[in-house]
Amino acid sequence: MTDTAESPVLIDTDAQGVMTIRLNRPHRLNALILASVAAVRKALEDAQTDDSVRAIVLTGDDRSFSSGADLQAKVEGEESGSLLDDVNEIIMLLRDSAVPTVAAVSGAAAGVGCSLALACDYVVVDDKSFFMLAFTKIGLMPDGGATALVAASAGRHRAMRMALTAERVHGAQALDWGLASELVDSGTQLARAQEVAATFAGGPPLSIAATRQAINTIALPTLRSDLDREVVGQTSLLATSDAQEGATAFREKRAPKYTGA
Repeated sequence: MTDTAESPVLIDTDAQGVMTIRLNRPHRLNALILASVAAVRKALEDAQTDDSVRAIVLTGDDRSFSSGADLQAKVEGEESGSLLDDVNEIIMLLRDSAVPTVAAVSGAAAGVGCSLALACDYVVVDDKSFFMLAFTKIGLMPDGGATALVAASAGRHRAMRMALTAERVHGAQALDWGLASELVDSGTQLARAQEVAATFAGGPPLSIAATRQAINTIALPTLRSDLDREVVGQTSLLATSDAQEGATAFREKRAPKYTGA
């Protein structure tokens, strides 16, 4: 390991050239803070110029991949500032990575956690996993590329359903919808993802790079402008009374009362 157990992200590269990036805040269901996204971004950037890295696995733990941005940390004043810019750069890095990427998902892949998983080339989910976009529940809109990534993976109506209802899309349904590449037994998602990544790592790198670049360019051709559009929309929504009410209701653990202002 290149980090201590207390680090919000753990990074390890094995002898086969598979870099595993593990979100490591289990007490908060791997909710993302500024230090988390900064560490993931740096690891991905380093991997682009490190010839020893031939594939990347992004994961959390057996309870949660990532529950999204840590709203509680903001509510409790533990953190200030926005992590969205770094998240957006991570999404672009995952789309344009020089090496293939695999997500290993158990438990929640919610909010920007959903985006991080879907931005990978191959998504392994277990039977405890679920994807969720709950932004409208707090007066906001999906960000971190979710509007593009979910629509590209599952189609417009399913993306709209997820975004407007905030329902959980569980493992088997996620596979059926195109949000996942493979469904495995509970607790085996990381081992399987590393196995898939090792296969990619042992394959022809130029062929794999050209293939994933072609597919990602076709599937997500306007991702940068999509991210920018989300930032504009989210910034506008954050200034509304409804968003303030959503945050207050979240803090007070009650149903929000929205007015459209």
